[in-house]
Amino acid sequence: MEELVTKYISEATEEQRKIMEAIRLIIHTEVPSVVENFKWSRPVFSTDSDFAYFRTSKAHLTFGFYNYEKIKDHRNLLEGTGKDMRHIKLKRLDDLKPEIIRNWIQQLVN
Repeated sequence: MEELVTKYISEATEEQRKIMEAIRLIIHTEVPSVVENFKWSRPVFSTDSDFAYFRTSKAHLTFGFYNYEKIKDHRNLLEGTGKDMRHIKLKRLDDLKPEIIRNWIQQLVN
């Protein structure tokens, strides 16, 4: 695990730390070959290419996805209007739906 990512997580609010730690565990479980980087002032997860990131803000944690068109988002949870990226906003650990996140990550890396 990348030290700068660990530092980024440790400097967040308690609730955001819980969310990021849960997401990080899901990513490492689903993608054993994942590489963590710290790019653009945020943690970025990749294999052959970047597939996800998270970013803190005062009100929520943004968990974003590159190449979002690979994701089948049947519940229309993804937000954003960027050409290549979409995200979800998480305020509490309870907002995180691990089964959905696992499924999205599998779609992105397979």
